Amino acid sequence: MRKRLWTMHRILIVEDEKRVADLLKAGLEENGYQTMVAYDGEMALRLFKAGDYQLVISDVILPKMNGFDLCKEIRQLGRRTSILMLTALGTADDKLEGFDAGADDYMVKPFDFRELMARVKVLTKRIAELPAAAPQQHLQYADLSIDTAKREVRRGETLISLSPKEYNLLVYLVENAERVVSRMEIAEKVWNTHFDTGTNFIDVCVNYLRKKVDRNFPVKLIQTHPGVGFILTQ
Repeated sequence: MRKRLWTMHRILIVEDEKRVADLLKAGLEENGYQTMVAYDGEMALRLFKAGDYQLVISDVILPKMNGFDLCKEIRQLGRRTSILMLTALGTADDKLEGFDAGADDYMVKPFDFRELMARVKVLTKRIAELPAAAPQQHLQYADLSIDTAKREVRRGETLISLSPKEYNLLVYLVENAERVVSRMEIAEKVWNTHFDTGTNFIDVCVNYLRKKVDRNFPVKLIQTHPGVGFILTQ
């Protein structure tokens, strides 16, 4: 008999295909989780507001409200809930959009249920952990400055607009300036995932960030170390 979890975490499944929703519900409950199913985005948001969930597993293509918009709405509520996007949309741009919307992890269908369970355990465990120490309110490297209270980024006097994940990536690079950080380290520290995403979405995000931070300036700060990772250096 499968050993039950000591803590009954509650998971909201958002999936409009009943067969997939039933599969997820049965598998998660067999592993000791409590579940609720929503078949469209609006229904999911109503259930989320009315309940207490440690994890949301959501498709992207949904009736009434897509998964990206649902993710944004959930994040605006300010609750400590992990979000796993589970979808057939698997390009690097799709994943970046999901992470920018506030997702903690992203899996592409078809999926291996054992891998899904491993990710679910990581995400639900994270909720019980203490929050990280508050970041510094001001970060500086060369002429690049970050006001973390206002989430404002400037090079010299030029204000630079970044997506949430671009901002988090840049903060991590500045905090680790003059040190090469690997793609896996970025995945773990910025994307909060310990799994291979299967695409080059980290390289894509770095390229987007580089265009905004470096393209119009004579000194290029974000450098690539082929086969190793990236470094913020002059």
